[in-house]
Amino acid sequence: MIQNIFLVKGDDLQHVDNLSIFNYPQEIITKEKKFIENLFRSHKSKDIGSKKEKPIANNALQQFIIDGPIPHKIKKMNASTICINENVIIGLLLEKDDNLQEYEGFFRDLIYELIVNEKRCSFIEEFEIEIFLITIFIDLRRYEDENIKERLNLEYSRNFPFHKIFLFGIDEVGKSSLLRRIKTGEYSDNYFTPTKKFNIQYIQDGESGLLAFWDMPGQYSFRKKWLLGSQDSNILIYMIDVSDQIRFEESKKELDIIINHHELADVPLLIIGNKIDLINHINSNDQSESKNYLDRIKKEILNFFNFEQMQKRNWKFIFSSVKTGYNIKKIFESIKELISS
Repeated sequence: MIQNIFLVKGDDLQHVDNLSIFNYPQEIITKEKKFIENLFRSHKSKDIGSKKEKPIANNALQQFIIDGPIPHKIKKMNASTICINENVIIGLLLEKDDNLQEYEGFFRDLIYELIVNEKRCSFIEEFEIEIFLITIFIDLRRYEDENIKERLNLEYSRNFPFHKIFLFGIDEVGKSSLLRRIKTGEYSDNYFTPTKKFNIQYIQDGESGLLAFWDMPGQYSFRKKWLLGSQDSNILIYMIDVSDQIRFEESKKELDIIINHHELADVPLLIIGNKIDLINHINSNDQSESKNYLDRIKKEILNFFNFEQMQKRNWKFIFSSVKTGYNIKKIFESIKELISS
């Protein structure tokens, strides 16, 4: 499985401090002079059986020469690098037992598509490069998922399929904490800081087969990648922080962009109203009063987000408290129910 993507750029290899290095999602590649020199040298060596292309015009001002991919061993991981214009190295890091040949063709085609056809990156602005790496990482993970799905179809019967579950929502609503709670049953206030990386977690269920949870960062800069990551999903899960009504409008706007996309029109939707413990005493002795209060809050949320207007989509709303564990089991059962529908 792909572990990391990195990019090194610069013209002066004699002064490594002047080079720019980008990693996603973890800071693995650093400014080690000998290591960086070897990376660029491998793409300049005529003894390496790398593939070089003639300059490819991207626009009137810029051309690209793409070289590679070339295999490496980096920090006990399998790696593959592509060099662009002799001053940019893009590399992917895989687990040591992964077969590079399964990735290299798609990796090269993806780089070509992004920089030549879609003009996604000019390798100038740092923010543009960071988004470029996230795009590569997501696409490669999707490629892996499709391969996993093919292998599972051979291993599992039709009663045990593979399902992709797309978990999204604006920042600090509790997505990663929910996934950890479902998978391990654990919760810690200090375990998670706001997630700034895309993540996939797998849960094998005896009834539903293998569930692949795609946990997407919710910060504003990452939201433009939600549509890309949501493709081929079997179910969408959208999380809302019900205690933060100030951000309801922001949350609704981002959700509408996704659910109004025609390719996702028939995908079931589970809406989770998290952090209910902050506005309601669920364990109150007066259960009738608590239920009435929750019903009233639920009605207000459904009206605000216009959920009841989704007549052609199979959807469900559930309150939760990831912190206390309230409705976690119900959420997991609802996921399986919506998948089977």
